[in-house]
Amino acid sequence: MPERETIQHELTTYAALAHMFAEDASVAEKIEWAARLSAEALRSGGKILAVGNGGSCADAVHFCEELTGRYRDDRAPIAALACADAGHITCTANDYGYEHVFSRWVEALARPGDVVVALSTSGNSPNIARAVDAAKGRGTRVLTLLGKGGGKLAGSGDIEWIVPGDTADRIQELHMLVLHALVGAIERAVAS
Repeated sequence: MPERETIQHELTTYAALAHMFAEDASVAEKIEWAARLSAEALRSGGKILAVGNGGSCADAVHFCEELTGRYRDDRAPIAALACADAGHITCTANDYGYEHVFSRWVEALARPGDVVVALSTSGNSPNIARAVDAAKGRGTRVLTLLGKGGGKLAGSGDIEWIVPGDTADRIQELHMLVLHALVGAIERAVAS
């Protein structure tokens, strides 16, 4: 296939997946519900924590910086933190094993009523599964963004989105669509 056709295929594949995903009314309903849960946590002095591996870690960081910094309009910062500290990750991986890097972070920082956002394109990441378990043990609400049918994490979140797509990049793009919509909805929910 010539390069331009390959590129066009990439674009149309994403557009088709995004259209199919957006047509599911439950997606927006879950975003609205998640924003309300997050606003409740924030109003009571809580925070939003986010975890993910690789590109999903970058998505978690981007989501949190949209909350602490700004999204589209100026407003007060919103308490959010992604687990992306190299010192914590490498120390914990070295001392306890990589499967513990997010759960130990959640155990250290999550408080009852907080919201933990967990991203996994496969739904099978052991360190994300441990973080979800730790979050539940701490009395937090858990939002999961998953792919590939949800994997072992399917059903583990209070609210979950299992996005379509066969590859991590397409799944991450749809996760970011959810996260951006969620940031806007959290802003509106906090302001109301």
